[in-house]
Amino acid sequence: MIILMKDEMILVIRRSLFEELGAFQGLNFNVSHYLPALLARENNFFTARPSAEVDPSLKQIIPYVLLIHQGRVLHYVRGKKTGEQRLLSKGSIGIGGHINDEDEGLFTLDRAAYDAAVQREVGEELNLRSPYTNHAVALLNDDSNEVGKVHLGVVHIFQLETDAVEKGEAMITHLQFLDRAGLASSRESMESWSQTCVDHLDQLISAIP
Repeated sequence: MIILMKDEMILVIRRSLFEELGAFQGLNFNVSHYLPALLARENNFFTARPSAEVDPSLKQIIPYVLLIHQGRVLHYVRGKKTGEQRLLSKGSIGIGGHINDEDEGLFTLDRAAYDAAVQREVGEELNLRSPYTNHAVALLNDDSNEVGKVHLGVVHIFQLETDAVEKGEAMITHLQFLDRAGLASSRESMESWSQTCVDHLDQLISAIP
């Protein structure tokens, strides 16, 4: 008997909404303008991931979490088990992923429910045993490459009280906290979103309320 696997259903908005709100390249720190509109149920829907990955008329909403402890930022390399093969072997300082229809049971898509989905995603990829505060500080868009064209990031900073973090998934390799010098030396091997965040790290941190 052949068992057909169900496609992952992920949260998207139409690119036309992004353009209506004000399209940009790079970081935008006006979270209060964009995020409520992205989470409004009339503006988003779930669709099959395989088709969304090649459809630039849609933008997949991706929480992208930077974990920081005493000025050092958590860094890892995407291993062979990564779900996004176009980012294989790339360094990253962002933990996150898609919001999928399994989250919809807790989703009225208000801010509290969205934050719960962010925490779920981080909890799947990391064993995080430190208390932390969660801050959404920016939106991130990069239409310069094929991956970026179909994604829209929401950059979060988790401010950790300790560095008690271990990997929770096989795709996380070479996990370590890096200081500014380490980030600078690793920048060229990072995915584009992480490069953008490294380049504007002071601005991201200063955006924490």
